[in-house]
Formats: sequence, structure tokens, C-alpha cells
Amino acid sequence: MTDYDEATSFLGEWGRYQFMIFFLLSASIIPNGFNGMSVMFLAGIPEHRCHIPESANLSAAWRNASIPRQDGQDSQCRRYRLGTLTNYSALGLLPGRDVDVTGIEQEPCLDGWNYSKSLYLSTIVTEWDIVCENDWKGPLTTSLFFVGVLLGSFVSGQLSDSFGRKKILFVTMAIQTGFSIVQVFSTSWEMFAILFLIVGMGQISNYVAAFILGTEILGKSARIIFSTLGTCIFFAIGYMMLPLFAYFIRDWRTLLLALTIPGLFCIPLWWIIPESPQWLICKGRLEEAEVIIRKAAKINRVPAPAVIFKTTELEDIAERQKRSYTLLDLVKTFNVRIITIMTVFLWLITSIGYFGISLNTPNLHGDPFLNCFLLAAIEVPSNIFAWLLLRYISRRYSMCGSLLLGGVVLLLIQLVPLDLQILSTVLVMVGKFGVTAAFSMVYVYTAELYPTVIRNTGVGIGSVSSRIGSVISPYFVYLGAYNRLLPYILMGSLTVANGILVLFFPETFGKPLPETIEQTQSIKGLCCRRKIHREDIAYPEVKKNCILINTKL
Repeated sequence: MTDYDEATSFLGEWGRYQFMIFFLLSASIIPNGFNGMSVMFLAGIPEHRCHIPESANLSAAWRNASIPRQDGQDSQCRRYRLGTLTNYSALGLLPGRDVDVTGIEQEPCLDGWNYSKSLYLSTIVTEWDIVCENDWKGPLTTSLFFVGVLLGSFVSGQLSDSFGRKKILFVTMAIQTGFSIVQVFSTSWEMFAILFLIVGMGQISNYVAAFILGTEILGKSARIIFSTLGTCIFFAIGYMMLPLFAYFIRDWRTLLLALTIPGLFCIPLWWIIPESPQWLICKGRLEEAEVIIRKAAKINRVPAPAVIFKTTELEDIAERQKRSYTLLDLVKTFNVRIITIMTVFLWLITSIGYFGISLNTPNLHGDPFLNCFLLAAIEVPSNIFAWLLLRYISRRYSMCGSLLLGGVVLLLIQLVPLDLQILSTVLVMVGKFGVTAAFSMVYVYTAELYPTVIRNTGVGIGSVSSRIGSVISPYFVYLGAYNRLLPYILMGSLTVANGILVLFFPETFGKPLPETIEQTQSIKGLCCRRKIHREDIAYPEVKKNCILINTKL
């Protein structure tokens, strides 16, 4: 059909209608910033040690000596055998003078733990004792949320294609908000974790629906700013608000409820945000699409033409839909197959770096609330920086530079002396700056690599790879319990390797977007550095181009 942007160009690029849609859809993403990182405080791990019950009948000296020392501090998971200590106490013996306590048999915390309340009044960790032999439940809780995000990534696009962008946006908002409220009343860790998975499904689904709705309603210039700055910065705003809520609300149930309530403010948007006219057109509902466009023209105070969309264009839509493409088209030809494999690794490692740095915030030196706020705030200039790079610098060098900046800085953390912990925090912020910029650009770069006929599928595979990375990332953080530098060494090494990998991608800056698989094969890249493969015979243009260049070589 006639280009949608051309047909609606009479609306202008930035009228009152576009500003309203831009702001409201961006604002609807703010709660995602809460939910995505809230586990840092909901599952915060305070200082703890074995509980010594009053019934143990220990003297003050033996009670003080009941916890063994480990690495210069009290053990968090072991205590000396209470039966032995009780006997020594009853005999009037003193620890250190009459008895060498280091030789006393140890036992696990059979009576539970005492938790420090200097940072948190309660978390799910203190509620259900997710420490020591149960500490595996901590990273699993976070991973289950991201498993929900992964599952939501699979279905959100198909659901919005079938039932409409607007309906899925608000249904998934309701799922995210509703199940978060139910989560407040969890009676066990298992219940909390299952509900968290469902919340993750709702979170990514409404994010994707809002993203698609905005890019389809807004014009070209507004669309670019919305997809690169609007969604990312408003997510960062929600992320920045999270530590503010957590600072003033130290009880996990009250905090979760407070983070959930803003989602209820999105309900009135149902009567303001329209359905995507482009989706309506694709479904053959031209009259409904025209009503929305005419209402937009009225808001912008511009006259609308008598006929906006022609009914004869439905035939063109039907013709275009005859040829369908599947996941197999991502691996049928050599060059697209290589690009797909490299894209999977690019998204996977970038995601591990981004979420690994973010979730490792509680392990940083200093106040966790301030550190979280700073790591969230750094995303605003980082996204602006990414937007500028996309406008003026080649994609490969932009991505490579951002990833190398993030990776090298993370590797440098291990060289910082222990008495300069503030410098370590600054380096982590710089690393977060670089990785966030790369994460912002990878969406645009991936969309430019694939042709129109499989572009959504290609970006979808990248997005799924990113979700797998987010599922893995909590276990990188978990390694910090054994060595505080290990997460940074691993994330830094992978990020540097990722920065080198991106140099092998074709360059897309300043080039027209490919429409067909044949055009993708003509992009300067791996195709022209190999022998022609049997599967490329179906693409004469590819075969011709490769033969010509191989001859020159």
C-alpha cells in the first residue's frame, strides 16, 4: 500500500497529538523500571549470624564466643556446638583461658539466624531464611523473574499482532500490577517466586506493546526519538525512583505495594491512547484507522483530506501477506546465518553485562541506595550518548567503542586497592555507562542488519538471547559471595570479546535498509570472503556479486 508516513504526513511531525502520545506511552514504561530491578531490595541480604536461643543457658562469655571467626568476622552460617558450650559453661570454664574454642566442633544454624536491621527491616531473605544452605534461592528468584520476561518475549509480539497493540498493552499492565499486588500477600518463597515469574511475563509484554504502539503511531522523526530516548530514559526514571522508595520503605511487603500502586495510574490511559492505525490497516479495518487519524488531525488543528486510505490498497496488503517467512529463514543462507549466530552472542553478552552490573549494586562499597540511584542516573547521559553516536558515527565503531569502554573499565577494578573503594564505584559507573550505551544501540543496529521480510524475526531472536542473558546474570552476581572481583573479571572479559566481535558485522550506517534476503546478501561482509554455498544458488544477485569480488581478489 501507499507509504503510511506519506499518507499521514498532513499531521506534521511534532504536533500536540504526537507530544501527547510520546509522553503518555513513555510514562507507561516507568513502572517497568521499578519491577525490573526491585529484587535488589526485595531480596536484599542483611548481615546475619546464627541465633543462640535463651534456652541454651550460656554464660555471657560463652554466648559471645559461640560464633566462630571466619576471614576476620563472625561466621554467618556456622556456630560452635551448643551442647558442648552448655557443658563448659555449666562447669564454670572460660573460653580462651580454660578452653581453646577453635577446637570445638561446629554445627549449622539449627535455630535460625539473627539479622541486622541497619539497612532493611525485612526482606524475603529474612522472611524465609534464604541464606547459607538456602542461598541458592536468591539468584533463582531473580532468574525466575527473567524467565518470565523470556516467556513474555516469545508471546508478546504474536499476541499484539493478533489482538491489537492497545489491548495487549493494557491487559499485560493489569497482569503486572495485579499479580504484584497478590505477591505482597505471599506466604512462602515458592509462592513469591511463581508470582514473580508471572509479573516478569507481564512486564516485558507491556514494554514491547508500548514500544510497538509508539513506533507505529508516531511519525519518522518522533519515532526515532521515542525508540532511542523516550523508552530508555523513562525506564531509567523508574529505575532512579526505585532506591528512593526503598530508602524510605524498608519493609519488603510495604515496598512492593508502594512500587505497584503507580501502575494503577495507567488505567485512565485506556480512554486516551488509541489503537495503532497501522495495525488496523493491516487487519483491513481502514474506517477505524481513518477515525483515529482524523481525531489526531483535529487535536493538531490541521485539515484532513477527504480520503486518507484507499480501499483498493487492501489488495496490496493481501498480496504482500501471501509470502510468509519463518525462523528458518534466519539460517537458510550463509550470510544471514552467520549474522544470526553473531547477533545471538552480541545480545546475550551485552545483556549479561548490563544486568550483571545492575544487580551487583548491593555488593558495591558504600550505601546501596545511593549506589543504585547513581547507576540508574548514569543511564540518562548514556542513552543520550548512544543517540548521538547513532546519528553521526558508524554502527560498528560505536558499538565496539562502547563495549570496549565498559569491558576494559570493569577489568581495571581488580587493580584498585581496597582502601580506594570509591574509585571502584566510579569505575563501575563508567562500565555501566558503556554497556548501557551499547544495549541502547543494539536494537537499532540489529534492525538495520536484517531485511524487512525477516526484520521482526531477527530482532526477536536477539531479544530472546538478551533474556537468556538476563536469566544467567544473577549467577554472575552470586559469584561475588566467593570473590568480590570475580563478577567484574568475567563480565569485563566477555564484554571486551563482544566489542571485538562486533567489528566483524557488516556496516549499515548511511545505507538504505535491505528489503529482501537477496539485498542482505549484497551487504559488504562475510558473503564476499568465501566460496558460494549451495543454498545461495536461489539468489542470483548474491552469486553474481560474490563472483565479481572474488575475481578481483
